[in-house]
Amino acid sequence: MRYVLFICTDPTAEPYVEAEDNAGEWVASLQDSGSYVLGDRLRPVEDATTVRVRAGERIVADGPFTESREWIAGFDVIDADDLDAAIEIAAAHPMARFGLVEVRPVWPLG
Repeated sequence: MRYVLFICTDPTAEPYVEAEDNAGEWVASLQDSGSYVLGDRLRPVEDATTVRVRAGERIVADGPFTESREWIAGFDVIDADDLDAAIEIAAAHPMARFGLVEVRPVWPLG
């Protein structure tokens, strides 16, 4: 089953230490096992644009759709046998120590 891991900032987590960020090794190990699909970092929340359509009118606003102390800093898409396996993968993500990782199953279309 496919899962999206949302990598989020968390002001209550331990401070980020770049030297301890072994994301490249984490990705390589998942690629070797066939579990990694894709992922990337996201630009800062200040660079976000929100688009809505209401009554046929397009509404574009600068910034995220919600104000929050936490924000999505990146994402990874993985293949895992079940939620428990996805949680194990998420717990091994380097950013789980410096932020939080939300695990969300993908609902396939069709």
